[in-house]
Amino acid sequence: MSRCEECEYDSVLPTWTNDTKSDCCQWENIKCNRTSRRLTGLSLYTSYYLEISLLNLSLLHPFEEVRSLDLSNSRLNGLVDDVEGYKSLRRLRNLQILNFSSNEFNNSIFPFLNAATSLTTLSLRRNNMYGPIPLKELKNLTNLEQLDLSGNRIDGSMPVREFPYLKKLKALDLSSNGIYSSMEWQGLKNLTNLEVLSLGYNYFDGPIPIEVFCEMKNLRELDLRGSSFVGQLPLCFGNLNKLRFLDLSSNQLTGNIPPSFSSLESLEYLSLSDNSFEGFFSLNPLTNLTKLKVFMISSKDDMVQVKIESTWQPLFQLSVLVLRLCSLDKIPNFLVFQKNLRLVDLSENRVSGIIPAWLLENNPELEVLQLKNNSFTSFQMPTTVHNLQVLDFSENDIGGLFPDNVGRVLPSLVHLNGSINEFQGNFPSSIGEMKNISFLNLAYNNLSGELPQSFVSGCFSLRTLQLSHNKFSGHFLPRRTNFTSLSVLRIDNNLFTGKIGVGLLYLVSLSVLDMSNNFLEGAIPPTLMVNEHLYFLDLSANLLSGALPSHIGSSLWPSYFLHNNNFTGPVPGTLLESVQILDLRNNKLSGSIPQFVNTEDMSILLLSGNNLTGYIPRAMCELSNIRLLDLSNNKLNGFIPSCLNNLSFGLGGNDDQLDYMATFYSFENFYLGFYKTTFTVEDFRLDYLTHLKIEIQFAAKHRYDSYTGAFEINEGTLDYMYGLDLSSNELTGVIPAELGDLFKLRALNLSHNFLSSHIPDSFSKLQDIESLDLSYNMLQGSIPHQLTNLTSLAVFNVSYNNLSGIIPQGKQFNTFDENSYLGNPLLCGPPTDTSCETKKNSEENANGGEEDDKEVAIDMLVFYWSTAATYVTALIGILVLMCVDCSWRRAWLRLVDAFIASAKSKLA
Repeated sequence: MSRCEECEYDSVLPTWTNDTKSDCCQWENIKCNRTSRRLTGLSLYTSYYLEISLLNLSLLHPFEEVRSLDLSNSRLNGLVDDVEGYKSLRRLRNLQILNFSSNEFNNSIFPFLNAATSLTTLSLRRNNMYGPIPLKELKNLTNLEQLDLSGNRIDGSMPVREFPYLKKLKALDLSSNGIYSSMEWQGLKNLTNLEVLSLGYNYFDGPIPIEVFCEMKNLRELDLRGSSFVGQLPLCFGNLNKLRFLDLSSNQLTGNIPPSFSSLESLEYLSLSDNSFEGFFSLNPLTNLTKLKVFMISSKDDMVQVKIESTWQPLFQLSVLVLRLCSLDKIPNFLVFQKNLRLVDLSENRVSGIIPAWLLENNPELEVLQLKNNSFTSFQMPTTVHNLQVLDFSENDIGGLFPDNVGRVLPSLVHLNGSINEFQGNFPSSIGEMKNISFLNLAYNNLSGELPQSFVSGCFSLRTLQLSHNKFSGHFLPRRTNFTSLSVLRIDNNLFTGKIGVGLLYLVSLSVLDMSNNFLEGAIPPTLMVNEHLYFLDLSANLLSGALPSHIGSSLWPSYFLHNNNFTGPVPGTLLESVQILDLRNNKLSGSIPQFVNTEDMSILLLSGNNLTGYIPRAMCELSNIRLLDLSNNKLNGFIPSCLNNLSFGLGGNDDQLDYMATFYSFENFYLGFYKTTFTVEDFRLDYLTHLKIEIQFAAKHRYDSYTGAFEINEGTLDYMYGLDLSSNELTGVIPAELGDLFKLRALNLSHNFLSSHIPDSFSKLQDIESLDLSYNMLQGSIPHQLTNLTSLAVFNVSYNNLSGIIPQGKQFNTFDENSYLGNPLLCGPPTDTSCETKKNSEENANGGEEDDKEVAIDMLVFYWSTAATYVTALIGILVLMCVDCSWRRAWLRLVDAFIASAKSKLA
């Protein structure tokens, strides 16, 4: 069938045609046998259809000779018509290979698949299948030899008793499911032809079932990695003399390599990495394994000591050797005789001395050399050019000058990590000759001087550059560079000076930029923050000045750290929108906090240490995902908005540390395939993660604690710390009782304001509070006794207020000293020296004296009023008598005259 004659169907791919005279062997993703021109393969690799149904298989009727059908990664999600779909697949009577991996099928697909009786290979990996899997629905697939069900959700037991239907099955992959220890192991014995078995990354949690595996004499590949197996390495595994691949890594195995392993004469791959081996561990049983190519071993807790005698000369020639965490104190001597190595990893040992040149010179195909976290003091470069791609000797004690010829001797390097050593001198200019270098990390050394022009113009493949914590100086990228692919740039904690270089503005792919703790000056170029890829920007602790840019790029949830500079002017409202973290602490910003609209994304807002004025805007109440809000050390006034109880301040966390955990890949993984199995390719991977540390100073358990955590970029979750700090402002009024609704708050600081009234009883609902600071205000009344129920409270400060009454006791309040209550003379009881009983008596006495004084005052007042009234009454009476002509008036006048005459006679 060279032409698709009499084909009537709708096109499956956009480039397919209804033209019956068209040569279908020329169609996209169609493969035909060159000799017979018969159709042998059909592939739909990409999502041309976001929702393709199996009913579309009826369109494949003209291709009845198809042998391989690949519909992986096509988002297939079920059957539109069971009957038609069943008939469609049955008509493909020569179909041998069917790949439905990475779709959205569930268990209902199995009856439909039973129609493809000619299948020899079936892949259903990475779908939405839940256990138990109805394997009996595949009973007609008697020709099936390979079955891949990995990466599903087959939680619970696996009904392996139904495997007898698949009598010809040779390869079975059940890895990366949720299979429990209740798996029916005995059913595997019925698979007498099984050669490949992969059960890795499940939850078996027990000893390896040797009564099953040791009877499977035809096994060539056995993968049991990451399945929680315990106990020692099975002795009977030495009887599986056809075994080529054995992976027991990432379990909890103990003991040693059994002597019987010396009988595994076909073994090519042996991984014992990440187990619980302890004590001396001998490799002698591997001596005569002439076909061994890959050997890996490590221990979880650095408790194993791999014993390699200096005279040991095994018969194998390895391509991969991994001896991590093996307590090695020197490079094993047997490596001198290895000539085919492609990967060597001796990281996290105790090896000291020189990294020898013969390790590279004896192995011209060596691509990966990892020696990190040892005690090497020197690196010896080979004398000839080598094609090494990955070199990591970070975290050692290597000093002196960095080899200046590294770029000429190792021009093929893709990954170079020499960080955390003691290198001195200038940056090696020959690195500019590394045209393939993607990752370069020389951070935490003592390198100095300016970056050579040959470097900034030569490494156009560079994606990650980390030069932090050195002594580099001069202007950074003052002109245009060839770093067009650079995604991560970290030059923090150096001595760079001058303005932000023009060359930096051409790094259009930047996602992470950290230039903090240098001596940069001038303004931020407006175009820098417009970069649509820029996700993390740290320019803190420099000498930058001027106004803040008002426009930012479209990067999702960016984080900006601009604190400890000299920025002036207002805070742009646009800067407060669509950011996840914004740190503007300790600048010279002025004006009011702007009203802003988008508040859903912000998790940290730090504006302390500026000159901001005005009210706290109500927009603050809409920060639904805020975790840290610091407005302290400004000149804000007015009331505290009661609507701040709408703030989330997290839903959990159990530490007083700020961690921003996420994963940021600066570019696609570098990987190196070094061994191919039936189902996968075992490879070496380097995940280029960016680890960033940020420091957040927030008043919590101590007044100026620092909370430092790992900041790993992208899909961020900020854990552990939730705080509100409004201290050192000019806020007035009462403390809103609604703040007690912030029950997940860990730190609340309202100190150094002019707040009045009482401490709200509602604060007793702050069950997670660790630090509560209300000092230096004008608070009155007593301290609510309900606060003693705050069992997490570690810091409590109400000093310098007008509080009175008895200080509550019990639980956490028994741990606070008198410094928490200074400046409140009317407070009494422990931990102060003022006794509440003495204070009560003195108050009573003082109250009694006051009452006597009041009584005296009242008596004198009555006396004065009564005297005045008597005098006025008498005077009125006399005047009345003088005005009336009667005998009483005449008698009164005669009496007065007699009194006067008598007085005169006595005086004479």
